Amino acid sequence: MPHPTQLLANESALLVIDVQEKLMVKIAGAAAQVRNIAFLCDVANLLGVPVSATEQYPKGLGPTVPELAARLPKRPDKLAFSSCAVPSVIEGFRTEKRSRIVLAGIETHVCVLNTALDLLAAGFRVYLPVDALGARSTLDHETALRRLEHLGATLTTAETCAFEWLGGASHPNFKQVSKLVQERMQALD
Repeated sequence: MPHPTQLLANESALLVIDVQEKLMVKIAGAAAQVRNIAFLCDVANLLGVPVSATEQYPKGLGPTVPELAARLPKRPDKLAFSSCAVPSVIEGFRTEKRSRIVLAGIETHVCVLNTALDLLAAGFRVYLPVDALGARSTLDHETALRRLEHLGATLTTAETCAFEWLGGASHPNFKQVSKLVQERMQALD
């Protein structure tokens, strides 16, 4: 019997929040975050975990970074900080019967925070791979993570999400995910 907070692929979804060109140039560690988000997208696609994404005012902040744009489905734009302001976001999770939502993107203390708060209020479990989240300020990033953890969100990492979704080495996609893990590790060196 899995722990109530364990990520299960058939109950999970990945939401990528506002990883846009004009924002990412101001984010500390942006290249590693983009790699980790791309990794999460690739693993999710292999394991049948639905992936959705949003863009914050793309007219002013530019499009999603090219490394992720090809991996992400339609990216509705928004003006609200919470991605839940886009009706298709929560509707999609409910339609797909996904109760465990992994959030990746920026900024941790603005759009990620507001999205997480709305998801928690709506009864979803929220997972925050800290290596796939970012902000311009380390203090803002860390404070938002502490606040969200205190409110019930689960802090994790991109690789932990991947292995929890797999559930074990007997999974038919284990070798493909292991290859993605190795490629990601080489890229981080």
